[in-house]
Amino acid sequence: MPTYEYECEACGRRFETRQSITAEPLRQCPTCHGPLHRVLSGGSGFILKGAASECSLEREGRTCCGRDERCGTPQCEREQ
Repeated sequence: MPTYEYECEACGRRFETRQSITAEPLRQCPTCHGPLHRVLSGGSGFILKGAASECSLEREGRTCCGRDERCGTPQCEREQ
């Protein structure tokens, strides 16, 4: 579920809340009941797990090339 940031136009309070993508945006400040607007932010981005140069077959104790040790290059096109 995404996190959205809001700012109150009356009191200036800023806060974040988790909402479904299909949920209607909040309209009223929970503190002063003034009007809210959603703040556009960069977000957290996309996070990849693991090393970029790790061969997927190394987790099984072998390399994608069939060599006994890593060759030092990114993942081969040929996985065995």
